[in-house]
Amino acid sequence: MSSSRHFDVLIRGAWVLDGTGAPALETDVAISGERIAALGDLEGVSAGQVIDAHGRYLAPGFIDVHTHDDTNVIRTPEMLPKLTQGVTTVVVGNCGISASPVRLRSETVPDPMNLLGRREDFVYPSFADYANAVNAAMPSVNVAALVGHTALRANLMDEFDRPATRDEIEAMRSALAQSLDEGAIGMSSGLAYKNARHAPLEEMHALVDEVGRHGALYTTHLRDEFAGLPEAMEEAFDTARHGNAELVISHLKCAGVGNWGNAPLALERLDNAALTQTCHFDCYPYTAGSSTLDLGQVTDEIDIFITWSEPHPDMARQPLDEIARAWEVSLMEAATRLQPAGAVYHNMSEADMTRILAHPLAMVGSDGLPNDPHPHPRLWGAFPRVIAHYCRDEQLFELPEAVRKMTGLSARNFGLTDRGEIREGAFADLTLFDLAMLEDVATFSDPIAPARGIELVMVNGRIAYQGGVPGERAGRLLQRRAS
Repeated sequence: MSSSRHFDVLIRGAWVLDGTGAPALETDVAISGERIAALGDLEGVSAGQVIDAHGRYLAPGFIDVHTHDDTNVIRTPEMLPKLTQGVTTVVVGNCGISASPVRLRSETVPDPMNLLGRREDFVYPSFADYANAVNAAMPSVNVAALVGHTALRANLMDEFDRPATRDEIEAMRSALAQSLDEGAIGMSSGLAYKNARHAPLEEMHALVDEVGRHGALYTTHLRDEFAGLPEAMEEAFDTARHGNAELVISHLKCAGVGNWGNAPLALERLDNAALTQTCHFDCYPYTAGSSTLDLGQVTDEIDIFITWSEPHPDMARQPLDEIARAWEVSLMEAATRLQPAGAVYHNMSEADMTRILAHPLAMVGSDGLPNDPHPHPRLWGAFPRVIAHYCRDEQLFELPEAVRKMTGLSARNFGLTDRGEIREGAFADLTLFDLAMLEDVATFSDPIAPARGIELVMVNGRIAYQGGVPGERAGRLLQRRAS
């Protein structure tokens, strides 16, 4: 390498995990502008900034494929819950709920769209409005956005307990097409939620057909993650196949005590589908989920922890069974009184979750809820937990595979061009970590805590986080690749 070459940043001697699953290679990485300019033995070259990374691992920036950060990337652009765990790109608009294109018809925000914020946060009637707002906010991470099926319904329907009419479907389809033309990467659905569960196949087929026509992606929170999981998976496969769209199943799980032990059957079903269509899934490395308080999930078979309640804020941060005892009522009556509310449900088995996480088609998504006052620890800890706990400590998979699940696989499936890999020409989204020190500090009792061991995060060639201190904000909206 000629010593006449000059780079903006030179990272020396890191163990590079390139995001493809290849073994780590000790080498130098040079960055010019937004992109990786050179890899190899770069002895003798000069750079504006040199970072000694000997003994640490350099990975592509982690890609959180399942977030609800839609409004937070604008309202709180520092995005510390993600940046501090090495995440450089978030995918928003999951589970059928998105910040755009939205024109709310009522003063109240429909459940579960209220997870994204209050009514005043929904001010993006078109996807282009949202894209412009993200870029104006300059968040510290990149943003790729899905359009939510429930959000499309909320633009047109006063009541959700019915199928959409033919005219409503056409209006939703038109809004979806416009959003995809304006850069949305696909559509998500949340068919388990009450405001979408009455959508029949006819409604979903029409919309996912539009997704397929644009060469975009369909992600789905399945209609049933409990006893009806097999049928719900088949519905997802059929819907994506009908539209010729690539499929991602959101937070695949075997929820409910009666459903524990069924992960092998669910994964076999997925493997069979993957023989004839493109399908993957995301998951998070915990045995508890978190969402709004759903009466359909209230049971005495699992622990349910209330994180917030609008009518009874004083009851937040307590187990539901303790609230019921204090009020001397049933669990169902207590839950009804608390609504609208948020909850953490300890409804999965460790054996099922680890089997799902280890599967080759699995990507990592935190599914964190940034607007919850007492969030699930996955908001701050999901990605370090995969590496530190399940890879390093439990040896569930090798380190290159752990990183592939959080980078290269995700970038490819979500159409994020030149992201998710360390190679010449790729964007310099990078995370440097100390494997021995890495730890997810966030817990269920103390969930707001940055991870340890993340030493440096770069986004689009700029240092966004170093030594525990935020740096430049250089994120942007990432638009759908050309079909």
